[in-house]
Amino acid sequence: SALALLVLAAAAASGVAALALLPRAPVSRLCTAPNNRTGFLCDDRVTCVPASWVCDGVSNCRNGEDEQEQLCGDLPHSLPGHLVFYCSNPRSWVYADQRCNGMNDCGDCSDETWSLAACPPCGQEWWSCSPVHFEFCSCIPRRLCRDGIQHCLGWSDEFLC
Repeated sequence: SALALLVLAAAAASGVAALALLPRAPVSRLCTAPNNRTGFLCDDRVTCVPASWVCDGVSNCRNGEDEQEQLCGDLPHSLPGHLVFYCSNPRSWVYADQRCNGMNDCGDCSDETWSLAACPPCGQEWWSCSPVHFEFCSCIPRRLCRDGIQHCLGWSDEFLC
Protein backbone atom coordinates (compact mmCIF):
# COMPACT_ATOMS: atom_id res chain seq x y z
CA SER A 1 0.00 0.00 0.00
CA ALA A 2 2.95 2.35 0.59
CA LEU A 3 4.20 1.48 -2.89
CA ALA A 4 0.77 2.20 -4.38
CA LEU A 5 0.70 5.56 -2.59
CA LEU A 6 4.16 6.38 -3.92
CA VAL A 7 3.13 5.48 -7.49
CA LEU A 8 -0.04 7.56 -7.13
CA ALA A 9 1.94 10.57 -5.81
CA ALA A 10 4.44 10.28 -8.69
CA ALA A 11 1.62 10.11 -11.25
CA ALA A 12 -0.07 13.17 -9.74
CA ALA A 13 3.21 15.11 -9.71
CA SER A 14 3.93 14.28 -13.35
CA GLY A 15 0.39 15.34 -14.30
CA VAL A 16 0.88 18.71 -12.59
CA ALA A 17 4.25 19.11 -14.31
CA ALA A 18 2.69 18.25 -17.68
CA LEU A 19 0.00 20.89 -17.11
CA ALA A 20 2.67 23.46 -16.30
CA LEU A 21 4.35 22.75 -19.66
CA LEU A 22 1.20 23.45 -21.66
CA PRO A 23 1.47 26.77 -23.51
CA ARG A 24 -0.69 29.48 -22.07
CA ALA A 25 -3.07 31.28 -24.39
CA PRO A 26 -1.86 34.75 -25.36
CA VAL A 27 -3.47 37.48 -23.31
CA SER A 28 -5.40 40.13 -25.21
CA ARG A 29 -4.22 43.60 -24.24
CA LEU A 30 -6.94 45.46 -26.17
CA CYS A 31 -9.25 47.60 -24.03
CA THR A 32 -11.19 50.84 -24.20
CA ALA A 33 -9.56 53.69 -22.30
CA PRO A 34 -11.35 56.86 -21.11
CA ASN A 35 -13.01 58.98 -23.82
CA ASN A 36 -13.57 55.79 -25.86
CA ARG A 37 -9.89 55.65 -26.87
CA THR A 38 -7.97 52.52 -27.86
CA GLY A 39 -5.99 51.24 -24.90
CA PHE A 40 -3.51 48.76 -23.45
CA LEU A 41 -4.73 46.46 -20.67
CA CYS A 42 -2.35 46.16 -17.71
CA ASP A 43 -1.57 42.86 -15.97
CA ASP A 44 -4.08 43.67 -13.21
CA ARG A 45 -6.84 43.18 -15.87
CA VAL A 46 -8.50 46.40 -14.64
CA THR A 47 -6.29 49.35 -15.61
CA CYS A 48 -6.63 50.43 -19.25
CA VAL A 49 -3.90 52.82 -20.39
CA PRO A 50 -4.52 54.98 -23.50
CA ALA A 51 -2.42 53.72 -26.43
CA SER A 52 -0.32 56.91 -26.60
CA TRP A 53 0.74 56.45 -22.96
CA VAL A 54 2.47 53.14 -23.80
CA CYS A 55 6.27 53.42 -24.15
CA ASP A 56 6.23 57.11 -23.22
CA GLY A 57 8.80 56.73 -20.43
CA VAL A 58 6.20 56.85 -17.63
CA SER A 59 4.94 53.64 -15.98
CA ASN A 60 1.16 53.79 -15.94
CA CYS A 61 0.58 50.12 -15.08
CA ARG A 62 1.24 49.03 -11.50
CA ASN A 63 4.00 46.61 -12.59
CA GLY A 64 5.33 48.87 -15.36
CA GLU A 65 4.39 46.47 -18.15
CA ASP A 66 3.48 49.44 -20.40
CA GLU A 67 7.19 50.39 -20.45
CA GLN A 68 8.88 46.96 -20.67
CA GLU A 69 11.72 46.43 -23.15
CA GLN A 70 9.97 43.62 -25.03
CA LEU A 71 7.04 45.99 -25.70
CA CYS A 72 9.02 49.17 -26.34
CA GLY A 73 12.28 47.84 -27.75
CA ASP A 74 11.56 48.22 -31.48
CA LEU A 75 8.77 50.74 -31.98
CA PRO A 76 6.33 50.37 -33.65
CA HIS A 77 7.08 46.74 -34.57
CA SER A 78 7.23 45.53 -30.97
CA LEU A 79 3.79 46.97 -30.14
CA PRO A 80 0.57 44.95 -30.48
CA GLY A 81 -1.10 45.87 -33.78
CA HIS A 82 -4.15 47.41 -32.11
CA LEU A 83 -1.95 50.18 -30.63
CA VAL A 84 -0.55 51.38 -33.98
CA PHE A 85 -1.99 53.31 -36.95
CA TYR A 86 0.25 53.56 -40.03
CA CYS A 87 0.10 56.86 -41.90
CA SER A 88 -0.01 57.09 -45.71
CA ASN A 89 3.78 57.44 -45.61
CA PRO A 90 4.78 53.85 -44.76
CA ARG A 91 7.62 55.06 -42.53
CA SER A 92 5.28 57.13 -40.36
CA TRP A 93 2.96 55.89 -37.65
CA VAL A 94 0.97 57.21 -34.70
CA TYR A 95 -0.65 55.55 -31.72
CA ALA A 96 -4.13 54.23 -32.50
CA ASP A 97 -5.78 56.68 -30.08
CA GLN A 98 -4.39 59.58 -32.14
CA ARG A 99 -6.39 58.47 -35.19
CA CYS A 100 -9.57 60.53 -35.60
CA ASN A 101 -8.70 62.89 -32.75
CA GLY A 102 -9.04 65.99 -34.95
CA MET A 103 -5.31 66.71 -34.98
CA ASN A 104 -2.93 66.22 -37.92
CA ASP A 105 -0.65 63.74 -36.14
CA CYS A 106 0.63 62.10 -39.37
CA GLY A 107 1.54 65.45 -40.93
CA ASP A 108 -0.47 64.74 -44.09
CA CYS A 109 -3.92 64.27 -42.47
CA SER A 110 -3.95 60.56 -43.33
CA ASP A 111 -4.88 59.85 -39.69
CA GLU A 112 -7.97 62.07 -40.01
CA THR A 113 -9.29 62.18 -43.56
CA TRP A 114 -8.07 59.21 -45.58
CA SER A 115 -10.20 56.11 -46.07
CA LEU A 116 -7.80 54.00 -43.97
CA ALA A 117 -8.51 56.22 -40.96
CA ALA A 118 -12.31 55.73 -41.35
CA CYS A 119 -13.09 58.73 -39.17
CA PRO A 120 -16.66 59.86 -38.50
CA PRO A 121 -17.69 63.40 -39.50
CA CYS A 122 -16.75 66.28 -37.20
CA GLY A 123 -18.19 65.81 -33.73
CA GLN A 124 -20.29 68.27 -31.74
CA GLU A 125 -17.24 70.05 -30.36
CA TRP A 126 -15.79 70.60 -33.87
CA TRP A 127 -16.53 72.83 -36.88
CA SER A 128 -16.18 71.36 -40.39
CA CYS A 129 -14.07 73.41 -42.80
CA SER A 130 -10.81 73.45 -44.76
CA PRO A 131 -8.32 74.66 -42.15
CA VAL A 132 -5.53 77.07 -43.04
CA HIS A 133 -3.19 75.72 -40.34
CA PHE A 134 -1.48 72.34 -40.69
CA GLU A 135 -2.36 71.19 -37.16
CA PHE A 136 -5.99 70.48 -38.19
CA CYS A 137 -7.35 68.52 -41.16
CA SER A 138 -11.07 68.86 -41.92
CA CYS A 139 -12.42 70.16 -38.61
CA ILE A 140 -11.34 72.75 -36.07
CA PRO A 141 -12.29 72.86 -32.38
CA ARG A 142 -15.38 75.05 -31.86
CA ARG A 143 -13.50 76.95 -29.15
CA LEU A 144 -11.55 78.58 -32.03
CA CYS A 145 -14.74 79.94 -33.61
CA ARG A 146 -15.24 83.71 -33.52
CA ASP A 147 -11.89 84.31 -31.83
CA GLY A 148 -10.78 86.94 -34.38
CA ILE A 149 -8.23 84.61 -36.03
CA GLN A 150 -8.77 82.87 -39.36
CA HIS A 151 -8.64 79.08 -39.00
CA CYS A 152 -10.77 78.12 -42.06
CA LEU A 153 -10.07 79.03 -45.69
CA GLY A 154 -13.40 80.79 -46.24
CA TRP A 155 -13.44 82.46 -42.80
CA SER A 156 -16.46 80.32 -41.84
CA ASP A 157 -14.96 79.96 -38.36
CA GLU A 158 -15.44 83.69 -37.83
CA PHE A 159 -18.75 84.32 -39.62
CA LEU A 160 -20.80 81.10 -39.58
CA CYS A 161 -19.55 78.93 -36.75
